[in-house]
Amino acid sequence: MGISGKTHLRGANLIGAKLQGADFQEADLVKTNLEGADLRGANLKKADLRGANLSDTHLLEGKGANLQEANLQEANLQGASLVKTNLEKANLERANLQLANLHLANLKGANLKRANFQVANLEGAYLQGTNLEEADLYGAGLQEANLQEANLRGANLYGADLHKAYLLRANLEGAKLEGANLTRVHDLSIDQASKVKTLYNAKLDEEILIPLKEKYPALFRGPGE
Repeated sequence: MGISGKTHLRGANLIGAKLQGADFQEADLVKTNLEGADLRGANLKKADLRGANLSDTHLLEGKGANLQEANLQEANLQGASLVKTNLEKANLERANLQLANLHLANLKGANLKRANFQVANLEGAYLQGTNLEEADLYGAGLQEANLQEANLRGANLYGADLHKAYLLRANLEGAKLEGANLTRVHDLSIDQASKVKTLYNAKLDEEILIPLKEKYPALFRGPGE
């Protein structure tokens, strides 16, 4: 698709458009409607997608789209297919990624503050150094995700699956982990886990569960107990 960079399509209607391999580098796509568009292999590096509608878009199958350093603040990516997509250092603050498929996506250093990842697939995603402060990860799949040095302060991880996730130096202060699966996680220290808001009904391996229950029994108490 021969669309050049620095394109101005602010507020345009591109519902269902075929944009495979398009070059939208540094493009102005603020509030553009890309619902159901095919953006496989598209270059959206540093594009401005604030408030854009990318729900049900296809950015996978083979080469993922490049959204490196893109501005996606408050963008709607509900149900979007973002498998292997490059979102390194992208700004997704308050974006809606509910039910999105981010399997093996690269989100290193991205701003995901207060983003909605409810029931999203983040299995194997690269989330090292991301800002997930107060993000909603209710029921999200984070199996084998790399969350090293990620900021999860105040995040909602109710019922999230973190089986085999990497948590070295991740900030879990005030995180809500009720019903979360934390079995076989890598590099989760007792000190890290002690700073969460709740571990009520969470699944943990015995080597960390037993000392945590002994030292911090309040973490395992249910509401009103």
